Amino acid sequence: MTSTSAAPALRFLSLEITGRCQLTCPALCYAGAGPTRGHGSMREEDWLRTIDQAVALGVEEVQLIGGEPTLHPAFASIARHALDAGLRLWVYSNLVRLSDEHWQLLERPNVRLATTYHSSVAAEHDEVTGRRGSHTATRSYIGEVLRRGIALKVAVLDAGDPGRAELARAELEVLGLRDVHVGKVRAVGNAAGTALPSTAELCGRCGDQRAVVLPDGEVAVCEIGRFLTAGSVLNVGLAAFLSGPQWAQASANVPRRTGPTACHPDCQPADSDSCDPGKNTPCDPMGYTPTTPSQAAAVPELV
Repeated sequence: MTSTSAAPALRFLSLEITGRCQLTCPALCYAGAGPTRGHGSMREEDWLRTIDQAVALGVEEVQLIGGEPTLHPAFASIARHALDAGLRLWVYSNLVRLSDEHWQLLERPNVRLATTYHSSVAAEHDEVTGRRGSHTATRSYIGEVLRRGIALKVAVLDAGDPGRAELARAELEVLGLRDVHVGKVRAVGNAAGTALPSTAELCGRCGDQRAVVLPDGEVAVCEIGRFLTAGSVLNVGLAAFLSGPQWAQASANVPRRTGPTACHPDCQPADSDSCDPGKNTPCDPMGYTPTTPSQAAAVPELV
């Protein structure tokens, strides 16, 4: 690929460092993650180099996702490298298991944590995740996160049962969480079934000052728009990649919002400072119509 213009502004970069996860979420997972998935072809040094290139491009914030990012053997090294480079760091974890090393990282300045909570009823939550005992683990870790004073954002996903989602949201707020949002499940990955991915599931800001690097080095316009890729950072540097025609074409495939309903440029699944219903119209999927008041005020979350 040859560079055709200056690289576009990039402020937020998600790093999907693994496809491995303790959970399967057979009807939900946007990434199709699970216990048998691997870490991809990106090596530790490839992730560190990508972070350095992102800093040079002006990226201010990175997010480590998966799968379950803490399962990657180089998770701690990658996280520390991002923090030492002066970046703000999001970690999106299922909160099924954290080690002492993980806690030490999460308690560092400029680190924020995000997770997904499916139901206040253990059996319902476990049915969604495909793993018995996952509710007990996640619920317990949420309590520990609060006790330690770590910033936490929780997504509650409405997979067709708004009442269940509302009960889960209410339970978390009683615990003392204020950054809780109900969002629609996007028809991507496991949630799409046999259907082809559609740009109607996108919010309209994918590829706009943000991107995601997938486990094999492929760069996509966002986590949900992972089907819109434009090549691999294993073959070319991030700056040259983002200034190339393939990235321009991938971004052009995203249906853009215009006018007063446009999403905030910082719209991203785990940033509580950006897609704030009190500041702007929430970034729902382009083809989505809210059915409840809380959904009308929901921030889209990672599935």
